[in-house]
Amino acid sequence: MKLSIGFSPCPNDTFIFDALIHHKIDTEGLTFEVFFDDVETLNQKAFRGELDITKLSFHAFAYVSEQYALLDSGSALGFGVGPLLICHQEHFTQNSGELSAGLKVGIPGRYTTANFLLGIAFPHLTNKQEMVFSEIENALLKDQIDLGLIIHENRFTYTEKGLHKIIDLGNYWEQQTGCAIPLGGIVANRKLDQETKEKVNRLIKKSVEFAFANPRSGLDFIRQHAQEMSEEVMYKHIELYVNKYSIELGTEGRKAIDTLFNMAREKELIPPVQHDIYLIP
Repeated sequence: MKLSIGFSPCPNDTFIFDALIHHKIDTEGLTFEVFFDDVETLNQKAFRGELDITKLSFHAFAYVSEQYALLDSGSALGFGVGPLLICHQEHFTQNSGELSAGLKVGIPGRYTTANFLLGIAFPHLTNKQEMVFSEIENALLKDQIDLGLIIHENRFTYTEKGLHKIIDLGNYWEQQTGCAIPLGGIVANRKLDQETKEKVNRLIKKSVEFAFANPRSGLDFIRQHAQEMSEEVMYKHIELYVNKYSIELGTEGRKAIDTLFNMAREKELIPPVQHDIYLIP
């Protein structure tokens, strides 16, 4: 049985899925057609119900929980892994509380969790320009935008380009909630039968465990998609975003996700979620 699966080309995702899609583990009769896309493109594909299995942001998941169920494995949650709000003009860093409403912010997508966190911390920053996450740094350097909301490997490269951090929104979230920050999850289309969905969940867990046991096994695959990243930066990226929550959410992971959804509903940032969001109760 062949299933379509979408995830990002970032090192954390290629690290997680290498063993699965390259059959380094027993895939129990499943094969996968892979679509590599940035997170906002994956969000949009999920809105259209295009893929059987996909990575998406937890913010976007609130809008598609009727179509997709959250797997217990493969998610990206953690401490110290949140998006950063950065700038080119250093004077913006002097008092982040006085950022004026008219400033143009480059964001990696409307439905990213990064944008959701920006909305919580700076609700007045509404002048936003959506762009591919990897283009935000250059847009700042060209003064096409005033502020940039960066995710993924750009956390490790912005200072080398002369850019400056205003605030770590992950730290902001942690201070507000005490929870790990839920960034992205892996979901299965509800049209799949339950046995297949549970099999995929089981296989992703095995794929993550294989990657942890054999961390250099997927190096060529990871490097192939890593956008000229050094090996050191690739593995820093993996260490940040792949952890115990990627193996299984557990009680703490679910608490963080529930907190995110509850806060979003209270602020009327997402519609009410009508279904049990988890594949495994």
